[in-house]
Amino acid sequence: MKVLVSDPISAKGIDLLRQEKGLEVDVKIGLSPQELLQVIPEYEALVVRSETKVTAPVVEAARNLRVVGRAGIGVDNVDVEAASKRGIIVMNTPGGNTITTAEHAISLLLALARKIPQAYASLQAKKWDRKRFVGVEVYKKTLGVIGLGRIGSVVADRAKGLGMDVIAYDPHISPEVAERIGVEFVELEDVLRRSDFITVHVPLTPETRGLLGAEAFARVKTGVRVINCARGGIVDEKALYDAIKSGQVAGAALDVFEKEPPGDNPLLSLEEVICTPHLGASTDEAQEQVGVAIAQQIIAYLKRGEIQNAVNVPSVDGELLGKLRPYLQLCEQMGSLTSQLVERGIQEVHVRYSGEVAHMGVKPLTVTLLKGVLKPFLGETVNEVNAPVLAHERGIKVYETTSSEAEYYTSLVDLTLKTDREERRAAGTVFGRHDPRIVMIDGYHIEATPAGYILVFGNIDTPGVIGKIGTILGSNQINIAGMQLGRKAPNDRAVSFVNVDSEIPPQVLAEIQALPDLLYAKLVKL
Repeated sequence: MKVLVSDPISAKGIDLLRQEKGLEVDVKIGLSPQELLQVIPEYEALVVRSETKVTAPVVEAARNLRVVGRAGIGVDNVDVEAASKRGIIVMNTPGGNTITTAEHAISLLLALARKIPQAYASLQAKKWDRKRFVGVEVYKKTLGVIGLGRIGSVVADRAKGLGMDVIAYDPHISPEVAERIGVEFVELEDVLRRSDFITVHVPLTPETRGLLGAEAFARVKTGVRVINCARGGIVDEKALYDAIKSGQVAGAALDVFEKEPPGDNPLLSLEEVICTPHLGASTDEAQEQVGVAIAQQIIAYLKRGEIQNAVNVPSVDGELLGKLRPYLQLCEQMGSLTSQLVERGIQEVHVRYSGEVAHMGVKPLTVTLLKGVLKPFLGETVNEVNAPVLAHERGIKVYETTSSEAEYYTSLVDLTLKTDREERRAAGTVFGRHDPRIVMIDGYHIEATPAGYILVFGNIDTPGVIGKIGTILGSNQINIAGMQLGRKAPNDRAVSFVNVDSEIPPQVLAEIQALPDLLYAKLVKL
């Protein structure tokens, strides 16, 4: 398997990749977009930092690519949507930059408060102007943290150590998390109104773009100072410029810009603004950590199927993967089986996990089940990455529920597919540690192995039906490997699940379907 490293990463990370048996690693730094397009078809893995742009045309050309690894947090340079549609996993290393970026934010906060860069520049110019660079203390000042994830939490902790009063806003965490960190959990309006310093630590999304803009700056405490070590675009640069010029904002410390390099950005002309060239992750320790981390993640995925820190598919580490593997197999088989039984386009997928499996982390199971549902009619292009995307594009709604209670089995996966005309249902479990079983079809209890070729048929439970089917199969040299019958009462409806050793030709299947008392008969291939 070939791995391309197209941006500089730690030598230790490259060594890890090269030492792994079965991997062939090429380091090609500084490729032009056209050069990348030409070479990318050869590779199954691509390792980047922020310089390489993994655009939709690159993804389209990457016919063998399975994974893109970003040595760092942000994946702004990767077209994640295009990668997802092609079934390419996109990974990052969210933990490697945490401390160094948080420390950089605190460094900028202190430098901004004490005007250190301006004073240094003045001293370099042979001036001794102490009165011009009077700063402010951070002790007992209020720091508003927008985004209380990994980096924001560390910033909050360090600020508390400086004696600051920390308040935080994050719509994606619970107040309990903020309480555990030891900060006051507030609304965005409170951060704007109360903060002496505001630092942002959120990803750049459509919702966060321009989060601190003209409207927000009109509501901030006069004299506030703003720090951005997250992503350019979260702070509206024109609005920030106007707010500083008006005196509403006392100053800003920026490590990131909407356009990088920023060129003739007017903010750079303001003495109240201090800047660094996107250095948040630029320490020796951080670069080594993210380089080693992304190498380990690429190896784990290519060699063992473990998914870690993926941004477009649920992550499954080695320990969890071992527990989930038989259920992953069961879910894919159940999805495929049920999908092959429906007649028309699927509109809804309902899956319920009960018992022990409900506590294992079911997101990977649902994705794998969806893969099984879609694969019979979309083919080999469906995988765990693009299955949710493909389902969404086709208007298929997916509903997932869990329950800790299980009546008949320690764990049960219950699946229902709905079309505009029918519903088909299957339930399954895992016997022992590794044996998936189908235990219910359309309300009929059975105990069947989901593998190979399976003849599934429904009939009126009268004598001779199964014998006639056996005769037809035998006369066409099709061997029966196993059979399970489910019924509710004699002479009522019944469902049978017949494993066969070879495919049933269409003409033989048609002969079976023509039998009296047969309601339906379908060949399923798993």
